[in-house]
Amino acid sequence: MLRLHPTLLCSGLLLMSAPLHAEDWQYQLSAGLANLPRYSGSDERVTTPLLDARLEIPQGFFLGIKDGLGWQYAQDGFGFSLHLGSSDRRKDSRSHFHGSDRLEGMGSIKQRGQLGIAASHDIGPVTLGASLEHALKKDSDRDTGSAYNLLELSLGGTLVEGAYGRLDASLSSRFGDDDYLRTWYGVSRVQASRSRFAAHDTDAGLVSSGAALSWTYPLDPNMDLVTALDVQHLMGDAADSPLTERRTQATLATQINYRF
Repeated sequence: MLRLHPTLLCSGLLLMSAPLHAEDWQYQLSAGLANLPRYSGSDERVTTPLLDARLEIPQGFFLGIKDGLGWQYAQDGFGFSLHLGSSDRRKDSRSHFHGSDRLEGMGSIKQRGQLGIAASHDIGPVTLGASLEHALKKDSDRDTGSAYNLLELSLGGTLVEGAYGRLDASLSSRFGDDDYLRTWYGVSRVQASRSRFAAHDTDAGLVSSGAALSWTYPLDPNMDLVTALDVQHLMGDAADSPLTERRTQATLATQINYRF
């Protein structure tokens, strides 16, 4: 079903047109643009390129730039997948498509290995989805290098399908453990002493809730144009964090997927 990156990038929506289980070797190339906040909670925005390549084989294994190495299964309205990829990152300085100078002194959250598991089940026209992502420990820095977990629950389906393509919609909520909330939205006393922010303690709980729309338009039998809008509202300790300038976050993305 839908998998949205913690940065609110609409990657899951943009790949909804890809088959869940390949009957033959399949390749997909994707390219596009996304406009999104520089970090979760930021009032600054950035337009960034979207690039992905993905290989699927009949046994269910796949390899891609975005999702890494994994295995997927789909039959009779049930889907399941496992993957090993890389986590999100956040720089404490402005650099190309990442980071913000506003975060100076917070320390950078570096990319690390990430394990993911996802399942979906069709109930009539509606699909229930759940995904769990576990980012591995990066280093001994408790503020930025801890392992953490993020759970997403979603409910979605197709609203309209016809000559002008397919319109899909979903509702989702995300929940983080103590380490996730502390890493992305907390401010320790050490971070407060070297940044502009006051200390902010966090606990495990709801991170955000939101909705997404995705329009898929077939350009030819092997190529689709996909445009997606995702709106998430930060909740709880994430919303109350001094890092958060804007609680309601919107991401707009468009991408062409070519399969062969």
